[in-house]
Amino acid sequence: MTSMVTIPAVSVGSDGPHSPTQQIIVKEQDNAHDRHREVVQRREGSRGRARDQVGPLSNALPFRAAPAAEPSGGAGWRRAVEPYVGPDARRATLQLVTTLVPLALLMWATARALAVSPWLALVFVLPTAGLLVRTFIFMHDCAHGSFFASRRVNDTVGFLTGVLTLTPFGQWRRDHALHHASSGDLERRGHGDITTLTVREYLARTPRERRSYRLMRNPVVLLLLGPPYLALNQRVRARSMATRSPQVASVWLTNAAIVVGLTVAFWTVGWKTVLFAYALPFYLAAMAGVWLFYVQHQFEGAYWTSHADWDYVDAALQGSTHLQLSPLFRWFTGSIGLHHVHHVAPRIPNYRLQACHDANAMFQHSPVVTLRSGLAALRLALWDEDRQRLVGFRDVRDA
Repeated sequence: MTSMVTIPAVSVGSDGPHSPTQQIIVKEQDNAHDRHREVVQRREGSRGRARDQVGPLSNALPFRAAPAAEPSGGAGWRRAVEPYVGPDARRATLQLVTTLVPLALLMWATARALAVSPWLALVFVLPTAGLLVRTFIFMHDCAHGSFFASRRVNDTVGFLTGVLTLTPFGQWRRDHALHHASSGDLERRGHGDITTLTVREYLARTPRERRSYRLMRNPVVLLLLGPPYLALNQRVRARSMATRSPQVASVWLTNAAIVVGLTVAFWTVGWKTVLFAYALPFYLAAMAGVWLFYVQHQFEGAYWTSHADWDYVDAALQGSTHLQLSPLFRWFTGSIGLHHVHHVAPRIPNYRLQACHDANAMFQHSPVVTLRSGLAALRLALWDEDRQRLVGFRDVRDA
């Protein structure tokens, strides 16, 4: 998923970094942050050293803190994942057939059921949404070049599955590559992730900017308005460092294919069938996608650090979660819950993630999130530099 909303860093005006305006802003920012630190110290100081190490949110969140991971440096992790890297055309083709054929059949069944009763048609909405999530995972694997060995086949399948999920494949591939290269880096936030401010940055905002950020991070807004935002925000992209001519072409070619597809659908089956067979399932699939992407990196003990201290493998193992789902949900989500494995080795296809995880001890120490704790984590919104964890607004003084 791409970033939900981008809120710029604290503005310092146009007077320059050493101007009186800048000095006042920095001073106010430091004072607000110092007040927050004092509150934290008073709140936690009396609870004992062990309590301070665990943190005040660990009891509120049903999140299982994992033991510290063993050092992952050197070439050991590369040797560990090497047997699982690389595509298998037979398995990828089988996945496509067993997903896209049922998807088409469910859409056909929805159209037939709609002729009987709209309530009967709703029966097929959830499984259709699940198959759209799985279709997105195939596009995701094509973006990493892990689904098929051929770049051309990956591009073709990625484009087609991108059209089905309203995602411009070429642009999304570039954004997602930047996400992998910067996840957990405080100086390189904003690449395909949900906007996250530090406590210091938040306290330096104006009241209006704080309200805007609180609204954007509200779980209801994230889940209900996230899907239309994603659908519309990806229709036009301005040129930037991450959006060059090939990416712009990808956006407009995808838009053209979507327009053609919807025009044909409206003309042949009508708007009601499009609504029940595609629009509603897409909306639910996008809601699931927003939540899945959220819990993959947004949890109490998340990994955020300065660029100078940032490490690729540490960010993958400590900053990406192991989302434990039932076998049925794992199938619909293409095992993307094993996100820590995926971030260590993005070229591992979805159908080998579980085997790689089970065979390597280094993956057993990453943060574990369940459906319950993942929903509870939606309240976390700020990175606390002092406590080195994500916190909610109510945990910050003057929030």
